[in-house]
Amino acid sequence: MAARSKSKRTLFFCQDCGQESARWMGFCSGCGSRTPLVEAPVQKATDRRGRWNPQALSEPVELAQVEPEAQPRITTGCGEMDRVLGGGLVPGSLTLFAGEPGVGKSTLLLQIAEAVSAEGAKTLYVSGEESEQQIKLRSQRLGLKGKDVFLLPETAVEEIVQHLEEARPGLVVVDSIQTLSSAEASSSPGSPAQVRDCALQLMQWAKGQRAPVLLAGHVTKDGSVAGPRVLEHMVDAVLYLEGESLGAHRLLRSVKNRFGSTHEVAMFQMTGGGLEEVLDPSQALLGERLEGTVGSAIAPILEGSRPMLVEIQALTSLSMQPVPRRTANGMDFHRMIMVAAVLSRRARVALANQDLIVSVAGGLRVSEPAADLALALALASSFRNQPVKPGLVAVGEVGLSGELRSAPQTERRLSEAARLGFTAGLVPASLGGKLPSVPGLKIVYAPTVGQALRQGLARSVDADPLNLEAAPVDAPASR
Repeated sequence: MAARSKSKRTLFFCQDCGQESARWMGFCSGCGSRTPLVEAPVQKATDRRGRWNPQALSEPVELAQVEPEAQPRITTGCGEMDRVLGGGLVPGSLTLFAGEPGVGKSTLLLQIAEAVSAEGAKTLYVSGEESEQQIKLRSQRLGLKGKDVFLLPETAVEEIVQHLEEARPGLVVVDSIQTLSSAEASSSPGSPAQVRDCALQLMQWAKGQRAPVLLAGHVTKDGSVAGPRVLEHMVDAVLYLEGESLGAHRLLRSVKNRFGSTHEVAMFQMTGGGLEEVLDPSQALLGERLEGTVGSAIAPILEGSRPMLVEIQALTSLSMQPVPRRTANGMDFHRMIMVAAVLSRRARVALANQDLIVSVAGGLRVSEPAADLALALALASSFRNQPVKPGLVAVGEVGLSGELRSAPQTERRLSEAARLGFTAGLVPASLGGKLPSVPGLKIVYAPTVGQALRQGLARSVDADPLNLEAAPVDAPASR
């Protein structure tokens, strides 16, 4: 009986931080997560052929004596993708691609497999969700030849590792990690224990054979990667593919990268031939904008190392309900509430009885405080029925006292605005004398949000292309 109970000994671990416990304690005592601990069998130490064995590195080595190794990158055939990855795929790395269903993860991974195989590297595409015929139909729609791209419809990770050791491919694509299962874990496929064990076996093979592995991952309702949080710690890079499934634009965002900078963003456009890179995102996002529209303001934001211009739209309407509605698409909801409260108390823009709808055009998500000033201009523009002055961009953070605070790398943001033909930039007065002149752009300084509204809004609606009826400056248009 003792030997039998020992063979079935299990551990309990946290799905968020990965902390293990010999007994079930309800919730994790390490990170304080309210997600119950899950049970997983104890993994026996094995040393399969071709796996990376950390025990071989048990001897301590002085850091000064370690010789740095060159990291040759493998190009993906897409310059924007390589930029997000920090120069390309690193041999032996694990990269996790996560995104909503239908956003284009499988399409992007198949395009990467085609591009890498075109350079002479054999690619193995492991599919746990689709058959060979389904993948073939997608490749035909995308116009891909499929030369040196080998398909393996399999979900057992032990069988997959055996095929990898025999084929020795130069790139491995797994679609998706949640569909794989391991015989060493007794739980069902997709459970935290299964996801963790399958990812561990693929990581050990990748490190041992020095071949990059790309993993497709599902996301939960709140947008996080499905499975244990330890999965994101195990992989070398985590990339999120964002965008509306019915929209044309897709954003590839890097949130973790051990071989490059994080928070880099690449923009793609979904076409009949697959995902095509957008080399000028600012021009693409502002291509359909109408000059002089009420409730519209332009904000230069930074996504990683790239400045981008986005259009922030706002609509105010006298509420017919006891509690006015507040809606934010592509922006932090609490940030919008804060800016609206500052406008009401510090700039005499009475928004308490107004329904507020804020949206970022193009499906982009803006999270940095540098867009506060543009959001304030858009809200005040809609409330007063006055357009923002033509050719004006606004960058700055709004404080609770109504003061304007500077944003990092303001010069780069304004230079991007000047490149696209904008003629004026509204910035906080604290930057006075610190910003160098930007050719073709007039810099306007404002100390408070109230002063910014006086300098940023036009005096009339004559320039409004929608020919809206003029309203009193300090009264909502719906009254």
